[in-house]
Amino acid sequence: MMELAKRNAVALAAGHCFILFLAPGFFPVSVLNAIKMVPEVCRIFCATANPVEVILAETEQGRGILGVVDGGVPRGIEGQSDIAWRKDLLRKIGYKL
Repeated sequence: MMELAKRNAVALAAGHCFILFLAPGFFPVSVLNAIKMVPEVCRIFCATANPVEVILAETEQGRGILGVVDGGVPRGIEGQSDIAWRKDLLRKIGYKL
């Protein structure tokens, strides 16, 4: 995972950013609150298992991240059973009580 993060950080070449990849089976939401508590973290652009595209700007001073496109077009609206499944999953991984 470290090499993947390094490769992507070099490809972005944007200052003052870091990329964190989690091993398979870990959910981004399970570490999100801990990352938010780090004083040096100003903004989190996304925490997802989806493929993403990073939108960059470049000036004479350097490059910066403007935003992230996360995931694809929605497939529909959650029904009651979908909502129950999602909440159960979040409780199982300790993200919601």
